Amino acid sequence: MPLLEPQRMRLLLTAGTLSMVGAGALSGCTYDDSCYDERLCLTPPKSLCDGDPAAAMALDECGVFVSEQGDDDSAGTKGAPVKTLQHAIGLAAHGRGPGEPPTRRVYACGGLFEEKVALPSGVDLWGGRLCDDGDDWSYEGSFGGPDHPTIIAPPAGIPLRVITGEEGDTTSMVFGVRVKAADASADDGKSSIAMILSAGARAIVRESDILAGDGKNGEPGEDAPSFRASSGVVGNNGVDACTADAAPGALPVVTVCDDGIESRGGYGGDGGLDTGGDGVSGLPEPVGNPPERGLGGSGASSMACTPGEKGAKGTDAERAAGAAGAGLLDVDGWVGVRGEDGKKGGVGQGGGGGGGGKGRDDMTACPPGRPQGGAAGGSGGGGGCGGKGGKGGDYGGASIAIVALQGSAITVEAGSKVLGGKGGDGGVGGTGQWGGFGFAGGLGGNARLTETAPACRGGGGGNGGRGGDAGGGLGGHSLGIGSVGASVALSEKATVLPGQAGKGGSGANSVGEVDAGQGEGGITTFWYRFDAPTPEPPR
Repeated sequence: MPLLEPQRMRLLLTAGTLSMVGAGALSGCTYDDSCYDERLCLTPPKSLCDGDPAAAMALDECGVFVSEQGDDDSAGTKGAPVKTLQHAIGLAAHGRGPGEPPTRRVYACGGLFEEKVALPSGVDLWGGRLCDDGDDWSYEGSFGGPDHPTIIAPPAGIPLRVITGEEGDTTSMVFGVRVKAADASADDGKSSIAMILSAGARAIVRESDILAGDGKNGEPGEDAPSFRASSGVVGNNGVDACTADAAPGALPVVTVCDDGIESRGGYGGDGGLDTGGDGVSGLPEPVGNPPERGLGGSGASSMACTPGEKGAKGTDAERAAGAAGAGLLDVDGWVGVRGEDGKKGGVGQGGGGGGGGKGRDDMTACPPGRPQGGAAGGSGGGGGCGGKGGKGGDYGGASIAIVALQGSAITVEAGSKVLGGKGGDGGVGGTGQWGGFGFAGGLGGNARLTETAPACRGGGGGNGGRGGDAGGGLGGHSLGIGSVGASVALSEKATVLPGQAGKGGSGANSVGEVDAGQGEGGITTFWYRFDAPTPEPPR
């Protein structure tokens, strides 16, 4: 058969050559009836389910339909939509029933959906459809855009999570949706986060608003007890002269604090015949060179005995530092930094033991027939326990519109708004506790039956140191996007803005003092990389 001229060639397109999702593609080749060996191969047309979300047709084969007026027992078709977004997403990801392929798309009417949504990567959410007549779900001629969006706004929790899908490296489209987080609605009860991309998840945000609410102010740190810490113990009295040939000095007393730290008064000096024994210094040994060191008194010799010295006061703890740093991102959102807790005050040193007396000298002695030992010195009193420190102020809640975790990828395209709200202020640090009082040393023994010199008393224990005031908490960040190890792409025509960051909490009892225990303020920027290297300070 002779070849036909090119202008006489005809293409024969038969019914069914345009395919829907799941149908076979166009074969691409047709034959002219009059010339079986002349053929033309065509490029297969795109599926009717493909294309721009604002113009693509909405067909039952292309997606699952969801409406506020729907029913989750329905099939999720145009004529029988389901009611909740999460149920629609489940049907789109796994199929409406046995043997039905997943459509991997959800068509959502404009309206309010007060639920938390988990969207697997590769499942699209096309919201903002006008569905008043119940039949025409197409965007064409009815798309309301940002003025008529699908609103995801649960009263608590993170409204939208994009999680890793079952299809591997696939991307979800979020279109025509307004995601709005309530104030302080994240799992920590402090931050407000609108959208989280789990590790490895991928999403594109187009013609949508992602809006964080405000973070909550951090709670003040717990104050240490308002009453004083445990006090010391009164020292033991020494025995009188002429009651023993060698009168042992009074035994020490021990103050045991609730953390196991001890304050010990010094032994009293022994009473002797011709010379009294020296008292022993109190414990623990003081740090530095305080005016009172809890030294033991000298025993009587050619000179009278001397009393034990008062124990050194325990060290007052300084105010702790305020919170610093950026905190970290995790699956629940953002974890901030509390102010440092106040340190415990130092225990007071026990008093030194008093010097012992002697039983005889050139002029006097114990009566004949009685023991000849001099009076024993009193032991030192126990020092007071150190006060407890206050607890650091809590961090203020952050306001972050989108959190992108390790290995995830977020693209914000034209027509979208990604807005942070106000971060919460950090909490003030808690106040420290006053240390316990040190108690008096024991009395030295008397010499009532003779004119020999009595022994000396022990020194009083030192007061415990005051517990440290705590530092203030970190102010909450305000970010459009916070990421760690993620890919972030922003269109020039997208709006990505922060709100106002929270102030750092003040340190306890820092009125009038500049930066004393003050926590750092939160970060405010359109995009903050939590994994970015810290810049080196200028030289």
